[in-house]
Amino acid sequence: MQAILMTQTGPVEVLELHDLPEPRIEYPTQIKVRLHAAGINPIDTKIRRNGLLGPGPLPAILGCDGAGEVIAVGGEVDRFRAGDRVWFCHGGLGGEPGNYAEVTMLDQRWAAPMPRTLDFAEAAAGPLVLITAWGLLYDRGRLQAGQTVLIHAGTGGVGHVALQLAKLRGARVLATVGSAENAALARDWGADEVINHREQDFVTEVNRLTGGQGADLVADLVGPEVFARSIGCTAHFGDLVTLLDPGHVPLAEARLRNLRIGFELMLTPQLRGLDAARDHQVHILQQCASWIDEGRLRLHVSQVMPLEQAAEAHRQLEAGHTVGKRVLVIG
Repeated sequence: MQAILMTQTGPVEVLELHDLPEPRIEYPTQIKVRLHAAGINPIDTKIRRNGLLGPGPLPAILGCDGAGEVIAVGGEVDRFRAGDRVWFCHGGLGGEPGNYAEVTMLDQRWAAPMPRTLDFAEAAAGPLVLITAWGLLYDRGRLQAGQTVLIHAGTGGVGHVALQLAKLRGARVLATVGSAENAALARDWGADEVINHREQDFVTEVNRLTGGQGADLVADLVGPEVFARSIGCTAHFGDLVTLLDPGHVPLAEARLRNLRIGFELMLTPQLRGLDAARDHQVHILQQCASWIDEGRLRLHVSQVMPLEQAAEAHRQLEAGHTVGKRVLVIG
């Protein structure tokens, strides 16, 4: 089979196309999947630059998100059979191989049936960002109907599905974006109010739009500066949840507001072997598949590239300002 190998840490050139032996089923609950697409996520580029997060030597196959067709099953597999279309977030961190390849293996427990209405490229764009947005809004952020949520970077990979999940929960949705074009997209994905952070001070605008109260939940998808400034527009007794390490941020105002500070890293269950938490993530994919097939949730793929152009896909992702997701198609 063909696969993209990360041969060492470093620039995009360390990603190389190689021919490898096709893996075989090794235990009875394992499924073998012919991959048709793999999602590209910022974590892939961070691992390429800084090293694997889990055990295992280099070279390694990156890519957490996959979508494909089951082609063989172990003797105790009872959830899938050959020919089933599946999507999942599994591997690519170190230890188990990722999805920049023609074939992958995983336990049946970590896969879910693909949405019927999506093709493989669209499905591969979904798992990591859907699980992340759900965890950020519903689990860590405790979002309830009628609350106001501010979602930073509302047209990015996580952001564009977070807008929709927040709307599905019945929230009033505010979003920050960086252009008029992205403002239109954010509104299409469910934002009630859109703030262009290049032209407006988002703290001032959020407080104006909420009558000085601030947002009940703020979702930081950007980083330390935005996290620190967001304290000033989070409602008293509200939640401020981030995907990133905020660094050494002064928290005196957060303490005065009695804020709950939360962190969302959807990779933790895989990195720490937390099987019950991974079961919850599979449930998330099942529920999101239902919403997608009902037309209530959409995934936006901004660019599709062939597997052999993985290095170029990484280069473009690191250049920033991606709308939705980039995907590698395989075969």
